[in-house]
Amino acid sequence: MSITRRTFIKNGVAAFTVSLAVPRFVSDLAYAQGPASRNLIILDLSGGNDGLSTLVPYTDPFYYSRRPTLGISPGTVLPIGSDSSGKALGLHPKLAGLQSIFNEGRLAFIQRVGYANSSRSHFFGTDIWSTANPMNSTGSGWIGRYLSTLAPPLSPLVAWNTVGEAPHMFQGTVAVASIPNVNGYAFQSPTGGGEGVLERAAATSIASHIPVDKPQVAFVSTTVQSALATLDTVASVGQVKPSIAYPNNGFGQALQAVAGAMVKDTGTRVFWVQTGGFDTHASQDTIADNGAYVRLMVTLNDGLSALYTDLKNQGLLSSTLLLSFSEFGRRITENGSRGTDHGAASVMFAMGGGVRGGIYGTSPNLSPDPQNPTLENAAGDVTFETDFRSAYAKVLDNWLGADSVTVLGGNFRKTGIDFV
Repeated sequence: MSITRRTFIKNGVAAFTVSLAVPRFVSDLAYAQGPASRNLIILDLSGGNDGLSTLVPYTDPFYYSRRPTLGISPGTVLPIGSDSSGKALGLHPKLAGLQSIFNEGRLAFIQRVGYANSSRSHFFGTDIWSTANPMNSTGSGWIGRYLSTLAPPLSPLVAWNTVGEAPHMFQGTVAVASIPNVNGYAFQSPTGGGEGVLERAAATSIASHIPVDKPQVAFVSTTVQSALATLDTVASVGQVKPSIAYPNNGFGQALQAVAGAMVKDTGTRVFWVQTGGFDTHASQDTIADNGAYVRLMVTLNDGLSALYTDLKNQGLLSSTLLLSFSEFGRRITENGSRGTDHGAASVMFAMGGGVRGGIYGTSPNLSPDPQNPTLENAAGDVTFETDFRSAYAKVLDNWLGADSVTVLGGNFRKTGIDFV
């Protein structure tokens, strides 16, 4: 009797495994870690965010003289108070949701974050922020090194990247799941339909045999079990109904997936989310409703407001910290194309239930005097006051419970930026 492929898949594999002890299909590896007590979301504002348009020094006269078309009117800025130097600051007019979160005490801004001799390069700058080492842009990522300190067994979803390519920051010895779309993360079959169901059943049945005398086969079987269990876990994330509607764009849907993963206790410790378009060399337009920077702020505000509200409604806000970064800030004086070019230090922000909200660090004095100590590059750029690794150290030590000295390769702990 001839044996067809379909007959083998449907019956042959079952006959092959009938005399073997079959463990439960959900691999212990997939769930051994259980729910993480704390989650970290890394938010990359890709392109080099203009911090002076996010957090506006609206009482500094040089802000307006150096930005005659990009300066945001004091009457439209959303005030959030003053920093320790007494300078009044406000948010971009489209960040009303973030202003509300700030007023609740769950949003912190860290001013003038960067490092000496800013590269002003998208790729090199991103690599430096990723490795946390301005002298070595090719090494492992600081998140990757953190993940390697965690005790096994780890969830296959211990790190979740919501974009296609694994970020340099996550590079290390621990595998990172790249899942841009939870609905497309499924068992792939060239035939699909009923054949696909049978093929998955076949793979599950074959992987159920874990021979103790053949460690290589056992490794493959366990790995397949883990992969299939992970597929099911990710599929369940896609079924989570958020408590509030997220924006119907890539950023909003990525944040919705992150919240869904937290609801499902996927064992994820660190998430990566990215939103781009911040390389605003020309036609930056910080004011008009259809302006390039205005659209960036609307996307940022609406996505983060939805995430904050959803996590709060789901009882997950207290276990979540979001930390933003951008590879560099932008120049103070607008260019001839009504944009801003690559600069140096910028602003970071942190959001979450454990955040001590407020304004940390001091705002630069924007006077074009070449001797101005808060500026560099002939007073063209904001100079850093807080090493970006000090923000990382605070997160590692106070939120993730790791040793920042070990992970970062040095002591970058700093008082005065106790945002978490």
